[in-house]
Amino acid sequence: MHPNRAFHWEDRDAMRRLVADIGFGTLFAATPDGPRAVHLPVVIDGNVLSFHLARGNALTRHLHGTPALFSLLGPDAYVSPDWYGIGPDQVPTWNYLAVELEGPVRRLDEADMLAQVDALADQHERRIMDKQPWTRDKADPAYVRKLLAGITGFALDITAWRGTMKLAQNKPVEARLAVADALEGEGRRSMAHLMRSLVLSEDKA
Repeated sequence: MHPNRAFHWEDRDAMRRLVADIGFGTLFAATPDGPRAVHLPVVIDGNVLSFHLARGNALTRHLHGTPALFSLLGPDAYVSPDWYGIGPDQVPTWNYLAVELEGPVRRLDEADMLAQVDALADQHERRIMDKQPWTRDKADPAYVRKLLAGITGFALDITAWRGTMKLAQNKPVEARLAVADALEGEGRRSMAHLMRSLVLSEDKA
């Protein structure tokens, strides 16, 4: 994560909410064939991150009992040095939120894997307002069993949390708000909102 302590993010509840909200990231692990990465949807529950992989994925046969790292990127945006309004001695940078979760991985049994698939669907189906949520009941059980035979479920037991919240905390408040206004004008509303919210929370502290 970022070496500047001003950007270290240690609010685990907030990191957990970001992972749940985005629900998609990259898992990295070392294998006898070299380092491998897979991009996948996840479910987070407390200190457990669950997911499933296709049986044919290069990581599937190596993950059980292996330490792994999950990385998730939240909102991000390029920042022009001209936006600060505090003089010429500034340089371009990138603001972002990111979370890394590390821990050993274990294989799920069939019942837990099925629960993971259901939880994953439910998590995202509930966000779709214009229809009844999809559930496995809508599909032929034989078809579901066939698909389940092609995947393997896993859980990563989180032993280390690392977060970066790089929102120009090393700049004066006026410069940070000026950047937020510029990002709003560029259509990067999520980042603008995050920057303003952080300034507001600091004012209240």
